[in-house]
Amino acid sequence: MKRGFYTIMSAQFFSSLADQALFVAAVELLRGAGAPEWQRAALVPIFAVFYVALAPLVGAFADALPKGRVMFISNAIKVVGCLMMLFGSHPLLSYAVVGLGAAAYSPAKYGILTELLPASQLVKANGWIEGLTIASIILGIVLGGTLVAHTASAHLLAFDFPLINTGVDSPPEAAITVLIAVYALAAWFNTRIPLTGVEMRPLRSNPNHGIVRNLAGLLPDFWHCNARLWRDKLGQISLATTTLFWGAGGNLKYIVLAWAALALDYNTTQASALTGVVAIGTAVGAVIASMRVRLDMATRVIPLGIGMGLLVMLMNLIGNLWLAIPFLMVLGALGGYLVVPMNALLQHRGHNLMGAGRSIAVQNFNEQACILLLGAFYSACTGFGMSAYGAITAFGLLVAGFMWLIKIWHEKNIKRYPEELEHLLAIARSDKHH
Repeated sequence: MKRGFYTIMSAQFFSSLADQALFVAAVELLRGAGAPEWQRAALVPIFAVFYVALAPLVGAFADALPKGRVMFISNAIKVVGCLMMLFGSHPLLSYAVVGLGAAAYSPAKYGILTELLPASQLVKANGWIEGLTIASIILGIVLGGTLVAHTASAHLLAFDFPLINTGVDSPPEAAITVLIAVYALAAWFNTRIPLTGVEMRPLRSNPNHGIVRNLAGLLPDFWHCNARLWRDKLGQISLATTTLFWGAGGNLKYIVLAWAALALDYNTTQASALTGVVAIGTAVGAVIASMRVRLDMATRVIPLGIGMGLLVMLMNLIGNLWLAIPFLMVLGALGGYLVVPMNALLQHRGHNLMGAGRSIAVQNFNEQACILLLGAFYSACTGFGMSAYGAITAFGLLVAGFMWLIKIWHEKNIKRYPEELEHLLAIARSDKHH
């Protein structure tokens, strides 16, 4: 791996670590202010709003500037969101601003991999990035919980700056102050990311048009990129697979919470620890896939997605913690082994078709939309009076069924377009530029 890759990994780790810890601090900030329960629950979807709403802009923005600079600007936006929380803005509005920074960050952090590394190293790079991201999720939640706890917050609040009234007088505010420093550290790593030498693709603009009209002009380009990736015979399969995976994964933490409460009689704190078990399994699967699966072999992991859906349904048969832990580890490992090669294949096709930033923005749009749709499906199941066991069964069937359809779709492509697919796979095997 090139040295710049490790700088990217460091920047990604600290930025993601702060994101996860900030979520805990924001929940505590709302709780301390006496906010209703729905506002705390709304933190999750509010973070994803800009991923969907600004998908046409953030992808083009990531391709218009050096990726390291885009990541620096994105972390600066996250700092602005944190400062808004400290200076009295509503936590939901402030957290949405942090989500804006995250939405702009994502196309750059993945897109730079295709600029810095040859295609032969993309699966390995994705494995380490995904594994590190999952580690930062687990550690970030622990960090957030530690910072808002009485012991740590008492020490943080004891700091006093002469002649300066910081206005920081509660545990979550003290935690947010520390996280601003973590974001700043991530931003410093962003400044150390080397230029890749890839030609930038400037945002299309007309000096005679206003800002709104110029931004609206990006929509046709985004939808063209979206359609182009869905038409590509390898792009469509990798995009469908990763979209379904992240849609399912985004909702799996809620499913694990509901299942643990029913099957193990766990409270929220205990059940949250089990979501960390799934994350650990995903990290292990991601690293193993990065070492074993070549880019041109990526589509062979599709059947694992069917297995994931079936395993989700088998959760209903488990009522013992010592069975639950290895089971959830295996469930997570299947997901990690599935998503890393498919994600790398999607990046490879997107980079060749339209530019890395635009392709990642298309991916984010589809994945976040899938999270919302599958979340609505699961909520509707429970809303119509279905038990948690029944809703889990329906969710697992949906995931397994759609993954089976993706498998059939790919097999038909192989039969109908054998020469085109062989040509695309040959590109994946031989692409060792950079």
